[in-house]
Amino acid sequence: MPDFSINEKVTPMNLTQREADSLLKLDKHYMGNEQFSFPGLGGALRIPLYSNDRREEFSLDITRGRIALRKNTFQTRARRVVILARVDIGGPMHRKPDGKAIPCPHLHIYREGWDDKWAIPLPNNFKNYRDAWQTLTDFMDYCQVVTKPPIQPGLFT
Repeated sequence: MPDFSINEKVTPMNLTQREADSLLKLDKHYMGNEQFSFPGLGGALRIPLYSNDRREEFSLDITRGRIALRKNTFQTRARRVVILARVDIGGPMHRKPDGKAIPCPHLHIYREGWDDKWAIPLPNNFKNYRDAWQTLTDFMDYCQVVTKPPIQPGLFT
């Protein structure tokens, strides 16, 4: 498990768009033995993932809102700090750097020079954003998490 907090500020790492796209498309695997529980309200979970050859490390982060039951954030990071993709559910709209407002739910995707500040409406391959468990599964599929970590759904998942 990485030795820093989910909320810790770290210096951003710039990737080219080609590098970021390649990392997002790379198969990711959970290679541990730990069983996880979907976090409760205000909770967070960070799960390490790896490429087939273990040359690349990734992180699947799951965070829940403290008050709003429906507020969930799922993100995949590469190289400890680079957010490749993030789904926001049950939160506020997002204003992109070009000024366009994107309602929630939405998907943030790494964009060179802008990191994860760009968002798009949730794509159609996300089957039911009102179901956090289904959205997490769809997100892992979107991010190429081939060997999924064993996560037990919670009472309010």
